[in-house]
Amino acid sequence: MSWRLSKTLLVLAAALHWTIVVFNNLVDHPTNLHYVQHVLSMDTVVEANRGSWRAIHSPLVQHAFYWLIILTEATAMTLLWWGGLGLLRHLRSDHFAAAKERAVQGLTLVLLLFFSGFTSVGGEWFMMWQSTQWDGLNPAARLFAIHGLILVWLGQNEPA
Repeated sequence: MSWRLSKTLLVLAAALHWTIVVFNNLVDHPTNLHYVQHVLSMDTVVEANRGSWRAIHSPLVQHAFYWLIILTEATAMTLLWWGGLGLLRHLRSDHFAAAKERAVQGLTLVLLLFFSGFTSVGGEWFMMWQSTQWDGLNPAARLFAIHGLILVWLGQNEPA
């Protein structure tokens, strides 16, 4: 029972985390939009960077990127709440393993956001790693690791 409860609580903790993130992105929209705009415009990468042709200066496209991030986070949040509450509902039933599905989807979406979105697109395509001000790779790696560990733990079979 405690193995299942541990998994359930970690999924619910992830759901709470993403609830706060989505709330902050909606309530303090300009702050994180500012971050996305700097990454996309590549205005703080190495000056002689030959990849700066990739920069996006269009406010419309920058807003679209930001809303895509928020939509992805909100979808992950929803899946994590759905999954976590499903796990809680089936904590003592034979359906616990099947109830993991939505949580797995939510955690996978978070991993895709931070690996593909932040690390690959932001970090490599827009060369975020070259910026001393707007390099979000360490927080992205931290969130990837946390959610990856929860996903691995969730996937383990519970002892009999």
